[in-house]
Amino acid sequence: MHQTSLPPSSRKVLLILEDGGAMTHKDLVRNSSLAPRTVRYALKRLKENNLIIEKFNFKDARQIIYECRPQEVAEAI
Repeated sequence: MHQTSLPPSSRKVLLILEDGGAMTHKDLVRNSSLAPRTVRYALKRLKENNLIIEKFNFKDARQIIYECRPQEVAEAI
């Protein structure tokens, strides 16, 4: 799925991850000024389209770290 066919919230979250690097859900809510539920929906859409990667947070196992998939890998999928 091309970035232009994503909902605006997903595009915003993706841009934040591209610019700011890996972040938790809480960081994304803070940086995007979107509601937590909206950020969850945006992350779900980005995961469905293989545009982001979920990583285990070794500092706090209750949180997941989200990161952009490398561009060349995302385009190949």
